[in-house]
Amino acid sequence: MADESSSLFCPLEFRYGRDSVRALFSRGARLERALRVEAALAAAEADLGLVPKDAADAIDRAAHVASVSVDRVDELERSLRHDVMAISRALAEAAGPAGRWVHFGATSADITDTALALELAESLAVLRGDLTDLAKVLVDLARRHRATAEIGRTHGQHGVPISFGYKVAVAAAEVMRHRERLDELRPRLAVGKMAGAVGTGASFGRHASEVESRVMQKLGIAADEAPTQIVGRDRVAEFTNLLALIAGTAERLGTEVRNLQRTEIAEVQEPFDEARQVGSSTMAQKRNPLVSENVTSLARLVRAFALPPLENMAQWHERDLSNSANERIVLPHAIVLTDDLLTKLTGVFSGLKVDVDRMAAEIDRSGGEAMTESLMLALTSGGLARHDAHELLRRLTHATGTGSLASRAKADPTVRALLSDEQIDTLLDPSSYVRAAAEKTDRVLARLDREIAR
Repeated sequence: MADESSSLFCPLEFRYGRDSVRALFSRGARLERALRVEAALAAAEADLGLVPKDAADAIDRAAHVASVSVDRVDELERSLRHDVMAISRALAEAAGPAGRWVHFGATSADITDTALALELAESLAVLRGDLTDLAKVLVDLARRHRATAEIGRTHGQHGVPISFGYKVAVAAAEVMRHRERLDELRPRLAVGKMAGAVGTGASFGRHASEVESRVMQKLGIAADEAPTQIVGRDRVAEFTNLLALIAGTAERLGTEVRNLQRTEIAEVQEPFDEARQVGSSTMAQKRNPLVSENVTSLARLVRAFALPPLENMAQWHERDLSNSANERIVLPHAIVLTDDLLTKLTGVFSGLKVDVDRMAAEIDRSGGEAMTESLMLALTSGGLARHDAHELLRRLTHATGTGSLASRAKADPTVRALLSDEQIDTLLDPSSYVRAAAEKTDRVLARLDREIAR
């Protein structure tokens, strides 16, 4: 008999994502949340005398997948062709005589959107932890390499020296901005509704506001103050666009590792299991940045998932179903994959091999030309117009022939008239750049330490 896993067709089920995060979106977990909402509704109504207390208690006891199975809900949905009606009917069966009070006054979206709010709140907690873990790893790496000199590159070419620690500190600050965005978003995203067919609460009469307030309080979330039949989809669109931003950062960091691991550069290498891992089926020497490439690939998909929620904002009047089907696919996939790529990046940077000697050799290979900025500023301070100093150094660096920039500068009469040989050597020493980078890294990391602890 074939292994059950051989029938799976979505790579998310067997290749990508962590089991614990995929479990958030299992059919059982989603049913359990819907049942929690139904139970909270009955309890709130009992508090206000709209439903008998013993009936609400019976509904609460039945509102679990142990009593209301996915199979029974599926069976009912096949005949009813309505998912929430199938859930409420199954719950009513399990609650016995108290079942007459299940779903009293509610509309389907009251249940589904409030259950979605619970799901998104759990997801936010996971993603916040992911961002925190990645930021901690980056901060630790930045601190260890605060003064490790590396060539800074612009347009793929040598620029001026940077410290590797500062490069990583920049990444850590970016990751923490995403965590800040996530915290700011939570009050807007984790909101439910218990307001009836078009959002007015008319079905609950004069108790409408109190019913909704009590339901949300019992569930630990807030209410959408102005829903239609559904919670405003601008909230979901904002969330998936935040995931797209996080994915953009993830791809940027993965691409940086991939570029720095190029054979011609070889300044870093992502973790590689030398004892067992294979880089290529034919080129035995390969040690590919496989995980960073995987992150890049998944990040592009997460960004693509941001589009349907934007389009879901356009509903017909108070609600239609144009958002429903794609949200069932988009949200679990986008969340599971974002968690996956953040977790993978944390593993990459926690085990990153940094070749300090290779970084130093690359600066030396520039022959001093990576420090032309220092020389230009010194010549300007010595009396030369800045544009003239810039043109002089442009000619010196573009000149053909042998020798370092230092030797060419020392031989130039204009430079010699303004600077001594010792001054030229000092100005072309990369340590001044690294000193400034290390000091700035320290300032950035001190702030991030405080933020991460919150």
